[in-house]
Amino acid sequence: MLAISMIIPMAVDLAVGNPDWKDFFLSSILTAFFGGMAVIGTSNIALNIVPRQGFLMITISWIALSLFSALPLWLCSYDLSFVDAVFESVSGLTTTGSTVITHLDKAPPGILIWRAMLQWLGGIGVVLMAMSVMPFLKVGGMQLFQTELSESEKALPRLTKLASSIGGIYVCLTIACAILYMMTGMTEFDAFAHAMSTISTGGFSTFDTSFAHYHKVWTEVVCIIFMILGGLPFVLYLKAVNGNFRPLYKDSQVRWFLSIVGASIAALTLYLVFHLGLDISEALRRASFNVVSIVTGTGFINGDYGQWGGFAVSLLFFLMVVGACAGSTTCGIKIFRFQILYSITRTQLRQLLHPHGVFIPHYNGKSMPPGVAGSVMSFFCLYAFCFCGLAIALSFTGLDFLTAMSAAATAISNVGPGLGEIIGPSGTFQPLPDSAKWILSIGMLLGRLEIFTVLILLTPQFWRR
Repeated sequence: MLAISMIIPMAVDLAVGNPDWKDFFLSSILTAFFGGMAVIGTSNIALNIVPRQGFLMITISWIALSLFSALPLWLCSYDLSFVDAVFESVSGLTTTGSTVITHLDKAPPGILIWRAMLQWLGGIGVVLMAMSVMPFLKVGGMQLFQTELSESEKALPRLTKLASSIGGIYVCLTIACAILYMMTGMTEFDAFAHAMSTISTGGFSTFDTSFAHYHKVWTEVVCIIFMILGGLPFVLYLKAVNGNFRPLYKDSQVRWFLSIVGASIAALTLYLVFHLGLDISEALRRASFNVVSIVTGTGFINGDYGQWGGFAVSLLFFLMVVGACAGSTTCGIKIFRFQILYSITRTQLRQLLHPHGVFIPHYNGKSMPPGVAGSVMSFFCLYAFCFCGLAIALSFTGLDFLTAMSAAATAISNVGPGLGEIIGPSGTFQPLPDSAKWILSIGMLLGRLEIFTVLILLTPQFWRR
């Protein structure tokens, strides 16, 4: 699939006479060769995947895809080093949106569309992984969604049919987003590139200034709507297509997500009005766009929020790690884990008030299955540990405190832009040393694969018979 996808940017470069089409052709041949060998080598083997094989399969697959998708970036005339090509590839497939490429306005069209396609492919891959694999592996409380998956499987018996149904919804949302972008004044090329980045909540743009290049209210409104749609569980869209719209507005995870977004927009709007003196309509526009962009991990910008003052920076920094809903294209800690943490805390407080009472934590109106609470609490601890480890490692490479902290947060949360003069909304990750880029690439994969999936491979017990 990755090799076939490379044909599109190859055709784009060939149409405009850009010599990079040869690099995409060579990369496609190499990728197809190794992918074909893997298919042929396993075509007659009956697979019975157990969790141990599942952990290994997911991690190796994402690493392999990142390396092969970096080939055209490394070979092209844009003169990217191997480290930069891998960083950009990992950032794309994990839908992070951090970039090392400068002067995007003058970049070859094949490179621009390839970056958008990487995020689009990574986005649908994340949705399918969250719906089918993560509940099976019971990573970080994801087993909570086994029931929802089995409900979908009753209507769609085969996993391939489930994948095609979700893929169809994903394609339709992308096309609708692109059409609306074009109606607001975008060119066809920019509309489809931004649509793929928007619905995948990736954040790659075709301009250095991102959405500040357009400065159009309706363009930003379309972007806000589809970033929110990308942050909702795709299984709910599947239920809606089958005639059940109730979960879209009854699901507690969706309600929490929209409540957090609404409260953050209101707080930031008031801050911009009273502390920076912005007109209320302008403040609402800037607050809405950047809050939704950060909390969904998209990373689009319409201005340098790093210059808005301490409250705005602090609010957006903490929204980086929150994330949106499980089963969406977003990353971060995810809303359902905060819901479980709240339920556990509430249960503990009630237990302290009534020592002889029996209280059971609930999620979405149902009692939690055994092991979910401990799994989620472990995820919180491991998330904090990995964040601290990444920040310390980045500081060791010579980065200042703010850059190291925000880079670690944006990598493990798959957000995109960080804070500070170097990697802030108006900067890129290009000036960072190669060692920092390797660390951040590892951090992006950790965040995308829910941390446990990768770290379990580092334990000696995993490799024992």
